[in-house]
Amino acid sequence: MLNKHNMARLYTMFWLCFFLFLVLLGRIAYMQLWRVDYYAKQADGNRLRQSRILAPRGIIYDCNGKELVNNVPGYAVALQKQSEYDKEMLKRLSLLIDIPLEKIEKKIKDNEYYSEPVVLKTNISAELITKIEEQRRDLPDVILQVQPIRNYLHNDLAVHALGYVGEVSSYEIENGLFKGATQGSIVGKSGLEKTYDKVLRGEDGTLMEEVDVAGNVVQHYDTVDPIQGKGLKLTIDYTLQHKLEQFIDQHLEYLRKTKLAPKARAAAVVALDPRTGAVKAMISRPDYNPNLFVGGISTRDWNAINNDPNYPLNNKAINGEYPPGSTFKIVTGSAAFELNKVTLNELIYDGGYHPLVPTMGNAGGEVLGWLSFIKGLAMSDNVYFYELGYRVGIDAIAKYARIYGFGEPTGIDLEGESGGLVASKQVKLDIWNEAWRLGDTFNAAIGQGFNLSTPLQLAVMLSCVANGGIKHQPYLVDSFLNPDGSVAGKPERNESKHIDVSQRTIDYMRDGMSATTEAGGTASYFASLPRKVAGKTGTAENPHGRDHGLFVAYGPVEDPELVVVAIVEQGGYGSSSAGPIVYEAFEEYYRLKGWMPPEPTKEELEAMARVAAAQKALAEKTERMKQEALADKKAQEALAKAKAEAEEELKKELGDKKSGKDAKKKSKSEKKKSKKKKDKDNED
Repeated sequence: MLNKHNMARLYTMFWLCFFLFLVLLGRIAYMQLWRVDYYAKQADGNRLRQSRILAPRGIIYDCNGKELVNNVPGYAVALQKQSEYDKEMLKRLSLLIDIPLEKIEKKIKDNEYYSEPVVLKTNISAELITKIEEQRRDLPDVILQVQPIRNYLHNDLAVHALGYVGEVSSYEIENGLFKGATQGSIVGKSGLEKTYDKVLRGEDGTLMEEVDVAGNVVQHYDTVDPIQGKGLKLTIDYTLQHKLEQFIDQHLEYLRKTKLAPKARAAAVVALDPRTGAVKAMISRPDYNPNLFVGGISTRDWNAINNDPNYPLNNKAINGEYPPGSTFKIVTGSAAFELNKVTLNELIYDGGYHPLVPTMGNAGGEVLGWLSFIKGLAMSDNVYFYELGYRVGIDAIAKYARIYGFGEPTGIDLEGESGGLVASKQVKLDIWNEAWRLGDTFNAAIGQGFNLSTPLQLAVMLSCVANGGIKHQPYLVDSFLNPDGSVAGKPERNESKHIDVSQRTIDYMRDGMSATTEAGGTASYFASLPRKVAGKTGTAENPHGRDHGLFVAYGPVEDPELVVVAIVEQGGYGSSSAGPIVYEAFEEYYRLKGWMPPEPTKEELEAMARVAAAQKALAEKTERMKQEALADKKAQEALAKAKAEAEEELKKELGDKKSGKDAKKKSKSEKKKSKKKKDKDNED
């Protein structure tokens, strides 16, 4: 018979076993009910391996069919799916591919519930492939995958419009930011690559393989080929884009070197067709090379881009918010004419300041006297527009600003567009909690104060003036293309509409802008172009440094085909900082249209240089011969003169000697005669 002590031990063992049984049962239930898919995949993975074949992304072309972005074959480093990985192997791999071990381990964890290989690095070099193969024995779980690599053919060309791609993150997958994307998918991260990612991405294929315990391929099963994504035909003109980018970089460097604008490192330019809204060029400076992101950007490159105070990743053409400056006088003028607060030929006196606010006058303190609207706009006179602002009031200014498109995104097919800000009483109250003052109205009338706009918004406003009042939605993608080049469709866009501004007022704005580029205007140097351009200068106030320079223009005046807006941060006066950029844009566009002689090729320039050098050498030789001939002539003349002088001296000397002899002879003769006379006298 068992004693109490043994019975207690027996009961303890019973309950312990019962507890362990419950734990085991719970574990089995957990595995069978909640982790069944995971373990099923793990079991299948012991004999079958399904690999994804990434689909090539669609090709991106310019408006003339020139490739801007395509794909090239490449390799990616991946880890074959395992439940556990050897720590030493991961450390070795980390050093080899230059990715921190912590990052590799995080990627493994993020892909825990996926059966596909864990992609660690794409677009690897041939050198790295060789190193991996050389150490294959020490890297048993490492595989090399063939995949299409995104290739930006012209590096940073139009990068802010095109964007870049990268591997989808676990956060993006979990939040459904890219429909259909799974671990390892390459997706658009910015620009058109992101906007049209679903169009460009295509459909991935699959490869099923039977593998042994070591992961070696035993047999291949059916392959589902990937389907390439659709391409994009853009409105951007490669030649215009390329020429402008080159000039902007040179011009910014020139402004810094000459000290005209020592801190001019950032700029934004938009060129679009006012007849349709098609963007012909879009530039933001500084920029970056999107190819750096394709294979996973290095820490060094990321820090260089991310820590730049001028924000290379920002597309300043669509999200840079600046005071529109004097370009906004078009809005104020439109409000004044539409509300009949001024007539075209009415004269307003500029005495250097406005009498109601004597502290506010022209930027340079100039006094321009009596001005009509055309002259007031052409000379960009502040006092004139203070008076117009006073007559119409801030509410009317805000109303017509919104009519022209300020205060809301334009709707361009890019993410991240800013809406800007329209000055109003409510805006000041919300920001500063202060009442509106007359000086605020004056500032708003000339585009300063609380007004903020993007370069693209200014381009839309100017397009309305250029085309007679039609507001188009700006766009970058003309059509979608099948892999064979045929048109697959077109993006949906908002219908164009006529703004609520009369044709009379539009014509007045056009006349004023035309006068700006004529003799006496603030941009008279545009008159040298073969076809007339209408423009407007502007200066955007900058509380953080020197003012920004603005210039907007359209041309040809008689039938506008191009609108260009340029802003140079901390560039100072728009005429000298932004104006040359706009001038270059029209010069290049006119060349493309055949209205100006084409720019000489490199070979032609070299030939012209050789001819010029030969002509210079010939001219120098000719001049040298002339000088030598002249020197010889002078020498001959000097010799002849010296000879004549010598002959004259000789003659003189000879003459003096003859005279002496004659005198001596005469003297002797006279003495002889005297003696004879004396002798005769003595005889007598």
